[in-house]
Amino acid sequence: MAEHGTFIWNELISPDPETSGAFYSALLGWSLRQADMGGSGTYRLFQNGGHDVAGLMAPPPGAPADTARWHGYIAVEDLDASLARVPALGGKVLMPATEIPDVGRICVIADPVGAVVSLMQPADPAW
Repeated sequence: MAEHGTFIWNELISPDPETSGAFYSALLGWSLRQADMGGSGTYRLFQNGGHDVAGLMAPPPGAPADTARWHGYIAVEDLDASLARVPALGGKVLMPATEIPDVGRICVIADPVGAVVSLMQPADPAW
């Protein structure tokens, strides 16, 4: 597994995934592949040399739709234990633990001053 406490994934949330995808592909030489997420729409994966390097998606329901931003994921060994500590440390749970099939369990939190990040317990120990 990725080392506990390390950033393991980056995701671009964009109100215009087509334009953002074209920009980073042209700028960095990345390619894009698409994954059907069912009712959640299309998830795009930036690739460099055939390897997934970052994700790209439209804002999820309930999120601000007009702000593009990069979002990081931090690996944790035990998502439930980490999540339980967030309120005690002055943070907020913005999205409870959610299972992403074949990926792992994620949640979204904010620290005491409002910085937002996701925690992830990968499904694949080799992540």
